[in-house]
Amino acid sequence: MKSQRIEIAPSILSADFSNMRAAVAEVEESGARFLHLDVMDGVFVPQITFGPKLVKDLRPHSDLVFDAHLMVVEPERHIPAFVDAGCDYITIHQESCIHLNRALNMIRDKGVKCGISIVPSTPVSAIRPLLDLVDLVLVMTVNPGYGGQRLIQSCMDKVVELCEIRQSEDYSYLVSVDGGVNLDTIQDVVAAGADVAVTGSAFFGEVDKALFMERMLALAEESFH
Repeated sequence: MKSQRIEIAPSILSADFSNMRAAVAEVEESGARFLHLDVMDGVFVPQITFGPKLVKDLRPHSDLVFDAHLMVVEPERHIPAFVDAGCDYITIHQESCIHLNRALNMIRDKGVKCGISIVPSTPVSAIRPLLDLVDLVLVMTVNPGYGGQRLIQSCMDKVVELCEIRQSEDYSYLVSVDGGVNLDTIQDVVAAGADVAVTGSAFFGEVDKALFMERMLALAEESFH
């Protein structure tokens, strides 16, 4: 069932990498409950960010829900390390993994919630056979690899479709949206049915991050009515 509160999940891709512990503290102080961890390998996407050690080092300092978004090729090679690092969710890409069923079960078998992500060019039909396995579906609304991009509006149709499938099949996965989510687009994201909205540059670009969260949630609340 659709929750009446959307989770705003700041992405530390847009944080100051020289002071990640402080960035995570800012996320907690803002009132957010989810932290989005963008892991990039420079192959699946152009940029390189960080690996499991950073996540492991941050874990003792935060009670946030850690969602590691593995934008890497052969994610199954890295799953054990991110499990050991203390992730609550591990989300992998349909486009980066041949044996996706096996990889998702690797995550589930280790007691961690598993997620699957699709880029803007991938249809929902490509992951439909796996939706009974997952705890989260991440719809990329930009082409992954860089922060600060504009949300691709046509991707909202995939959010609607995923919510319809969840309802008709009695699944329980969360639907998350990542890319171009800000004060101008949050209502579109909520109206489509998303449960989690990942926001990077919009969050970390604000001086008063708690006020930004209040404004985002207020706009989201308007969309529920």
